[in-house]
Amino acid sequence: MRHLVVVLGDQLDLDAAGFDGFDAARDAVWMAEVAEESAHVWSSKPRTVMFLAAMRHFALALRAAGRTLHYAPLDDPATHGSLQAQLHADVERLRPTGLVMTAPGDWRVLQSIKGVAQAQGLPLDIREDRHFHCSVREFAAHARGRKVLRMEYFYREMRKRHGVLMQGDEPEGGQWNFDADNREAFGAAGPGAVPPRVVFEPDALTREVIALVEKRFGAHPGRLDGFAWPVTRAQALVALQRFVAERLPLFGRYQDAMWPGEPWLYHAHLAAALNLKLLNPREVVAAAVAAYRVGAAPLAGVEGFVRQILGWREYVRGIYWTRMPGYAELNALDAHQDLPSWYWTGSTEMACLRDAITQTLQHGYAHHIQRLMVTGLYALMLGVQPQQVHAWYLAVYVDAVEWVELPNTLGMSQYADGGLMASKPYVATGKYIQRMSPHCKGCRYDPAQRTGEKACPFTTLYWDFLMRHEAALSDNPRMALQMKNMARLNDAQKQAIRERAAAVRNGEVA
Repeated sequence: MRHLVVVLGDQLDLDAAGFDGFDAARDAVWMAEVAEESAHVWSSKPRTVMFLAAMRHFALALRAAGRTLHYAPLDDPATHGSLQAQLHADVERLRPTGLVMTAPGDWRVLQSIKGVAQAQGLPLDIREDRHFHCSVREFAAHARGRKVLRMEYFYREMRKRHGVLMQGDEPEGGQWNFDADNREAFGAAGPGAVPPRVVFEPDALTREVIALVEKRFGAHPGRLDGFAWPVTRAQALVALQRFVAERLPLFGRYQDAMWPGEPWLYHAHLAAALNLKLLNPREVVAAAVAAYRVGAAPLAGVEGFVRQILGWREYVRGIYWTRMPGYAELNALDAHQDLPSWYWTGSTEMACLRDAITQTLQHGYAHHIQRLMVTGLYALMLGVQPQQVHAWYLAVYVDAVEWVELPNTLGMSQYADGGLMASKPYVATGKYIQRMSPHCKGCRYDPAQRTGEKACPFTTLYWDFLMRHEAALSDNPRMALQMKNMARLNDAQKQAIRERAAAVRNGEVA
């Protein structure tokens, strides 16, 4: 055998760079399902099924394309427990003259593959992942010499480079950013007739995976009775078409809104398909822009969606690969509280958190505001160790791959990088949640109160957070108004907040 092409669970693309020059007569593909990938974090059952079902369907596509495949299934007793051990054993058996792979999305996995190649004395050809609009080298060049990195400037550069929503050298509509038009809450009547979720009923192969995961990882969090995610490229393309036709027209207007018992709303639900490479971001961006061009979706909403794909998604990948491995250990706010155990069950009296976590465990999904301004916000203000928050996000979401999840969690959500990703910590009282959803109407806590038995823990922890980090935040101009309001509190008010916050941290309030 000439080349053994290593394909990971988030590289399910027949046109990936790892296949360039593939010779069916001399080369073969290697894939493996190993327990380590569901155990290094407590991977939820929906997440594990998403990866394994997509991998098994991709294996069928590889064989249909005439590519020899060596596949180690999880339910084979001979399969080793880790990628490194399985690859080492298969290299010993197959004796390739070299290993080839598309650049992985996880620093830990990259070290494992490198370790096998080194131990076996084999060359390892790691090829640029052209799935992305921006290579790691291009991002490094963008970052070089800049004292401060900001996504907005990177995003504008990407728009210009790729000619997306541009009129010559100027942005479509005369402005780069339509965030001000994209932050509406639903009225008292709610979201109305939201389009039904695009459902892909599990076929026989996916049902086999569901049964395997229930048997092998039955104690892991999450439920599988409603699993209906796209696990093939054909399904992912249907999901993209349905989003553009049914949800994109109102996506921007309501992208920050929340409503109890309504997990899907007007969001795309395409992140898992994108991150497993069932979809290419270029076709996703092109489909959204085409809808704007024909008048099927407004510019503000399309720009907001494009910003997530062409801006944030590319930006966080650049941050990850130019800052690892040290980035994973950052803890700028010196936070050491344990993650509350109810993050794994949803058993809390806080209505917004109960809804977001229950939905997450049911579907392996929550939209970006639920992640940033509900589960993430609470963990930040509680003072949870950021690495524990990272492990939770990586475990519970079907779209979680470390290159995208880690910077979003440690940087954007938990401010653990001290401002590299975000210009300020995103903190707010329960009033924010009250403004963007009706959760507070059915909650035992009052977002207007910061102390007392009915005080909303978000509101208590907000003021406590500002007091605890006064020295670090006072010089941040974007925090000036918040710090000024905190300074108006008298000593008795501050002490009452500290006592209530201590009760929250001790688990007396949940």
